Amino acid sequence: MQRATIIMLCILFLAGCQSKEDNRDMKNANLLHVVEQGNSAEITKLLEAGADINAVDNRGRTSVMIATHTNQFDIFKLLIDKGADINIRDHRSDNPLLYAGAEGLFDFVRASVAAGADTTLTNRFGGTALIPAADRGHVDIVKELLATSDVNIDHVNNLGWTALLEAILLGDGEARHQEIVKLLVEYGADVNLADSQGVTPLQHARRLGYEEMVHTLYKLNY
Repeated sequence: MQRATIIMLCILFLAGCQSKEDNRDMKNANLLHVVEQGNSAEITKLLEAGADINAVDNRGRTSVMIATHTNQFDIFKLLIDKGADINIRDHRSDNPLLYAGAEGLFDFVRASVAAGADTTLTNRFGGTALIPAADRGHVDIVKELLATSDVNIDHVNNLGWTALLEAILLGDGEARHQEIVKLLVEYGADVNLADSQGVTPLQHARRLGYEEMVHTLYKLNY
């Protein structure tokens, strides 16, 4: 075979590969777009045509993460049923469980746990989904994570705080955070696990004047 013919065949082969790659990239981009629009029929069609369900946008978000961001639970469930990887984290180290736990999206948290989400993965602050749920007062999510998942109740984040410490330090001391402290205690949180400065949850609650929390923690210390 002549050299020119070989070169031409190589060029055609590479062009074909590039064309296939461009076509795949287009399908992936279209998938991310129709997910944001909430078009379930187009999502199914694109997946059947070969779009990558775990492709990411310029923020590192997969389709299932976009569905979470846009609060589209039906689309979220559809993508899970189609095999989406719910553990992939975006450029902010969020995934559906971590984001939903922080934002109070109970249905997304419950579905993520049911789908086998990895509860050991952490956000950009080094915290599990339980920690921001506790500090933001999402009682139902805290209870769901404690009751139905294997989340580490005593995980310590980059600030040196557990969920119990954050519920006290970043909460407002009112009913929601009081209930979260009770839940954490009931499910076995280490009430003597101090922060990086050696200050315990009870000491923080006393300093802040959170009497209900003091009462809850005091019973387990004395």
